[in-house]
Amino acid sequence: MNIIVCVKQVIDPEAPPASFKIDAAANKAEMRGVPPVLDPYGEIAVEAALKLKEAGGGKVTVLSLGVNLLREVVKKTLAMGADELILLEDEAYAGGDAYATAAALAAAIQKKGDYNLVLCGREASDTNAGQTGPAIAEILGLPCVTLARRIEAKDDGLRVERVNSEGYDVVVTSLPAVVTVSNEIGQPRYPTIKGIMTAKKIEPLVWKPADIGIAPAEAGASGRKTALRKLFQPVHEGQCEIAAGDTPEEMAANLAVRLREAKVL
Repeated sequence: MNIIVCVKQVIDPEAPPASFKIDAAANKAEMRGVPPVLDPYGEIAVEAALKLKEAGGGKVTVLSLGVNLLREVVKKTLAMGADELILLEDEAYAGGDAYATAAALAAAIQKKGDYNLVLCGREASDTNAGQTGPAIAEILGLPCVTLARRIEAKDDGLRVERVNSEGYDVVVTSLPAVVTVSNEIGQPRYPTIKGIMTAKKIEPLVWKPADIGIAPAEAGASGRKTALRKLFQPVHEGQCEIAAGDTPEEMAANLAVRLREAKVL
């Protein structure tokens, strides 16, 4: 099975809020001293692809879109075991929304061709929108299954266990298809030393908008279907008052009095 996995370079979701700031004029977040990382959900999608390859053979191609993509970040997918890396990297791709990103990825997938399955993370950890995978399916006219916790090749299609609020659904779909992968599918593997050395020798293909048949005016910010009104960090304010007392019982009694005065109780 030939699989294409879409991943994204993002702001490290584990980075403290003080390590980035919001450019209010440009409506974008800027990092200060913390390098970007591969989106954790994208890593899980790579893990799902590698498991399918190990079970039935095939090839795993990773596709990523962005500007100034750090090779040590995106090449992690190769170190994990992916076979090929294609980067949609150009200033024209900057500022896109989920639709513009999905349109470019779909065009690249069509150019790549010879695929059976497209995998995406359930969402990206920077916007948490979860729209790109389903949008790729819509543009390509493919069936889409979201929130997969288990994927098995079955006859000429897939058997997918899809997470829901009460457990999971079993969905059987034909191929080619798009599947978004949930974190329940398992932790992504660590790159091995052999994998890291192999990744160093593989140079990614870089495709500009013209390479995938998209005019610069249709890519990135120019291709948006939505408008971002305001990006900001919420301000959390609070006052802390210590319930005093000589014993725990007295502290608890004073706390209860203060809560009653504040009409919490």
